[in-house]
Amino acid sequence: MLALSSATRYFLYEQPTDMRYGIQALAGIVRNKLGFDPMSGDVFIFIGKRGDQIRLLQWDQDGFALYIKRLERGTFERPRSPKSLLSSRELGLLLQGVRLESVRYRKRYMAAGRQ
Repeated sequence: MLALSSATRYFLYEQPTDMRYGIQALAGIVRNKLGFDPMSGDVFIFIGKRGDQIRLLQWDQDGFALYIKRLERGTFERPRSPKSLLSSRELGLLLQGVRLESVRYRKRYMAAGRQ
């Protein structure tokens, strides 16, 4: 079961992805294009070419889990920032349809080294 946590890393594959791809093809993209181990426990995010479908791939202790969300109307935003690492908060907003560029966070205390 997918639970968004600040302890997990979320990597966005920035290229539009063919949503016919299954677990093996997406794991191949993670290994060959992103350069990560797909069995690391990190969550890898893929957005379809039309933008109306998103897939999240995660190794879940004994096998891969593939989470799919397809919108009946509208599209998912492709973050424009050059970073491919998203926070759990940003992923939650992305899945809810919030424009990430317009989100402004209020100041909060951050322990040293956690910024």
